[in-house]
Amino acid sequence: MKIAICCRKGSFSDYWLTYCEENGISYKKVDAYQSDIMKQIEDCDAFMWHFSHLDYKDKVFAKQLLYSIEASGKPVFPNFKTVWHFDDKLGQKYLFESIKAPLVTSYAFYTKQEALLWANKASFPKVFKLRGGAGSTNVKLVDTRKEAVSLISRAFSRGFSAYDPLASLKDRWRDYRSGKCPFFVLLKSFFRLFIVSSAIKLLPLEKGYVYFQDFIPNNDTDTRIVVIGDKIIGERRGVRNGDFRASGSHILLPDASKVDMRCVQLAYNVSQKLGLQIGVFDFVHDKDNPLLVEVSYGTDPDYTECEGYWNEKLQFTSAPINLPKMIIESFIQNSSN
Repeated sequence: MKIAICCRKGSFSDYWLTYCEENGISYKKVDAYQSDIMKQIEDCDAFMWHFSHLDYKDKVFAKQLLYSIEASGKPVFPNFKTVWHFDDKLGQKYLFESIKAPLVTSYAFYTKQEALLWANKASFPKVFKLRGGAGSTNVKLVDTRKEAVSLISRAFSRGFSAYDPLASLKDRWRDYRSGKCPFFVLLKSFFRLFIVSSAIKLLPLEKGYVYFQDFIPNNDTDTRIVVIGDKIIGERRGVRNGDFRASGSHILLPDASKVDMRCVQLAYNVSQKLGLQIGVFDFVHDKDNPLLVEVSYGTDPDYTECEGYWNEKLQFTSAPINLPKMIIESFIQNSSN
C-alpha cells in the first residue's frame, strides 16, 4: 500500500510521516491545495489528510475532496461517515437524534419568528452555540430571555463572525491568570482585537439559523472519550473558575479510574453504529445521567497524559498513548481488509 499524505505542520501528518519512515510503509507527500491533486494521487492506494476547521481554504473544499477520492474507490482518512458532521453541531443534532443517542436537549430554528416564539416560552439559562468552532469558541451561556432575543435578532440580520476576538481574549486572560497561557499568547490575542488576519476575514459569517442547548448545571468537569477502532481513550477535563465550559480549559484529569464507564460504553456503541474511523465525544452529566454534547474527528495530536486504553470489552490496558499512531495503524489495518 502506498499512502498519499497531505502535510500540515502541527497536525497528525507530522506523526504519520515519521511512522511510515520507521515502518517501511510507502508514502507520498501531496498538496491538496493544488488543482492537480487528483493527478498527484493517481499512483497511490489511499489518502490521509488531517484538515483544519479553522482554515478558510479547508472549509471550502476539504470534505468535498475527501468524498470525491473515496468515491473513486480509494480508502481515505477521514472518510464520509467520520467527517460529514465535523464542526457542524446542527448536523450532529439530527444525527444523534436519528439513532436515539442521549444528546443534551437541543433546539434549532431557521426563521426569526419561530425562534422568538420558542424564546418567549423557554426557561433559562440556555447555551447558545454556532454550528462551528472548537475549544468552546462560539459558545455562550444565555441567562435571560432578553439575551436570547438579542442573539436571535443578530442571527437573522448581520450574523456572527466565526472568530470572536473579544471572547478569545477573555479566555486567554483567564488562562494566563491561572498559569496555563504564556504572556506572548495573551499579547497576540490582544492585538487580534485590532488586527484581523486575512484568513479570518475570509471565513463566512454564521447567519440564517440559531441553535441552543439546555444548560446542564453542576458539572465541574466533562468527560472526553476518543474511540479509534477497538481502542478507547478517556479522561475528564476541568471547568475554569468563573466559567461553565471544560472544552479549551486545558485542565486535564487523566485518572482512568475516575472516568464514567457508561461514557466509555456509550461512545463505543455510537462510534460502531455510525461507522466512525475516529470519534471524539464530549459528555456532561445531568445529575447522574451521561449526556452527549458533541462529536469530532479533529482533535489535538496529544493525549500522552492518558494512562492507557480500554478495548471493546471495556478491559483496560496501561500503555503510553500515541493518538496519530493509533489512527494510522487502524487505517492501514482496515484498508487492507
